[in-house]
Amino acid sequence: MPKVKAIISIENVVASAILKQPVDLSAVVKSHHGVEYRPEQFPGLVFRMKRPRTATLIFNSGKMICTGAKSEGEARRAVAKIIKEMKRCGIVIVGKPDLKIQNIVASASLGGTIDLERASYELGRTMYEPEQFPGLIYRMDNPKVVILLFASGKLVCTGAKKEQDVYEAVNKLHEELEKKSLIYYKEGG
Repeated sequence: MPKVKAIISIENVVASAILKQPVDLSAVVKSHHGVEYRPEQFPGLVFRMKRPRTATLIFNSGKMICTGAKSEGEARRAVAKIIKEMKRCGIVIVGKPDLKIQNIVASASLGGTIDLERASYELGRTMYEPEQFPGLIYRMDNPKVVILLFASGKLVCTGAKKEQDVYEAVNKLHEELEKKSLIYYKEGG
């Protein structure tokens, strides 16, 4: 267990949903004036919602991509709400969508400073070129995620398919950094 508890925040959950039927995007536009649809620029329709605050792309094929959710549950609710809204406007949708979480991006603060130079050698599966980018890129196998580490002790975790994977990966990395004395905390912290 690390000396300092990491502060982890889910920033974005990307989910895809397949309706298993084509969707008439023109009918969605006619029944819902808040959507953006410019087929000459992009083949999908953008359906923005305030609660939960998300943007969902909907394609003729029935495929949907929801972004901006702050949790898996929020992504599921957003897709369900859009489908309910389309049904309310007279668009026939049969069955439930196949929904799959594609990516979860989270930020974290470990409360100390990280020696990125040493970490690049001692962690393995890293890439660190400070002249190009100030962060160290660390590829974790289990759970399968990519974590960007910054000297400030801040992290960005991406590639997770479940929220639990984010917490597991950050805590596992935090313990590893402490074990190898790669993280330093201010006195009294």
